[in-house]
Amino acid sequence: MALNAALAMPLSASAAQEPTTARSDELADLVRKTETQASTFMRGDMDKWFGLARIADDFTLMQPFGGEASRGFDGSPERLARLASYFRNGDAKLELVQTYASDDLVVLAMIERQHGEVGGLPNQDWSLRVTQVYRRQAGQWWLVHRHADPLVRDVGLDTAAALARGANLRGR
Repeated sequence: MALNAALAMPLSASAAQEPTTARSDELADLVRKTETQASTFMRGDMDKWFGLARIADDFTLMQPFGGEASRGFDGSPERLARLASYFRNGDAKLELVQTYASDDLVVLAMIERQHGEVGGLPNQDWSLRVTQVYRRQAGQWWLVHRHADPLVRDVGLDTAAALARGANLRGR
């Protein structure tokens, strides 16, 4: 319902009047594809996921596990097999928070409400706050940036400060 409401609203007063800006039907299609990709990824069906995803050569990723941003994407069969063994039996739905669109860029700010078996752990909630940036190339939307973090729930000042300074929270 939130997805439909957000997509029904104009992107902005000026954007709604510019014919070269991403149209609402085009944006709705991109959001649906993004949700399908997230669900396919959480199921561990990486060959299907990679067939659906268009990832730009200059793609950057800020993983939910933290650490350095990565650049590019290795779509080799070996890498996809490793990813497939790490993610299993999941599903995902998108909760769209905000969209921004122009001629050749779309930003989706969203919550991925998802669950699954990740890294050998039992099935659990793996919801993430996610920002994805798409760039139009040759008439298609390519993913150029993804930032995801598990801070869907309020963690409070002490935990946020501990994370910021790199404290080991595993003993908690």
